[in-house]
Amino acid sequence: MSTLGFILLFTFLGSIGALIGGFILLSREKFALKISHFLASFAAGVLLGSAFFDLLPEALHEGEEQGTDVFLWALIGIIFFFLAERFIHWFHHHEEYHEEKKTKTTLPLIIFGDTMHNFLDGIVIAATFMVSLPLGITTAIAVFAHEIPQEIGDFGLMIHKGLKRSKIILINIASAAVAILGALLTYVLGESIQKQIPILIALTAGFFIYIATSDLIPEIHHEKRKNYIIYETLLLLFGVMLIWFVTSSLPE
Repeated sequence: MSTLGFILLFTFLGSIGALIGGFILLSREKFALKISHFLASFAAGVLLGSAFFDLLPEALHEGEEQGTDVFLWALIGIIFFFLAERFIHWFHHHEEYHEEKKTKTTLPLIIFGDTMHNFLDGIVIAATFMVSLPLGITTAIAVFAHEIPQEIGDFGLMIHKGLKRSKIILINIASAAVAILGALLTYVLGESIQKQIPILIALTAGFFIYIATSDLIPEIHHEKRKNYIIYETLLLLFGVMLIWFVTSSLPE
């Protein structure tokens, strides 16, 4: 099989395979709706863990030789999402949406952040296959492993935000397919796009940090029931620790 064939095969397996956990969650939708608030807590932990244990260290490693200011680009990512959310809130306000619909204003941001992450996964898989076949396979396995908790968190969050099952499936399949686009672009453009990888990874980290801290964690704080507070806190910590475990267990 050609290098391009391996890239497309393993990018497909890595991106689509990572949706398995989310589809299992949707198969028990009634149960998922009951625990959606808890899933939002888990998603917050997963996003923070992904940003600090996976994306930022990877951006620092990739950007070291180029002298890329990773933290500057992460901050730009946070500010960009802030401005985007202000625009969405302004738009919804002027369109006189009901308060219930205003809770969905961050969904486009969440979807964009996840799509960006999948695009980066495709870039990384393709770039490593262009170096060597074993490295590419290892990278694809790593992508599959760290995307499973990420996708479970994303599915749970969309359920919590009231999105219909059919839309959740379509959005996540389309988002996962973007990984293939990233892989193809990397194969065609070669080194020119690889030089931008540290910036793209840092931007994605900023997106995840903003979503977790500005939308999900404040929502968790609104819960006043003592038992819920304990469970939500534990689930947030579990999400963080799960990503830490996955990333620290994977080969470099």
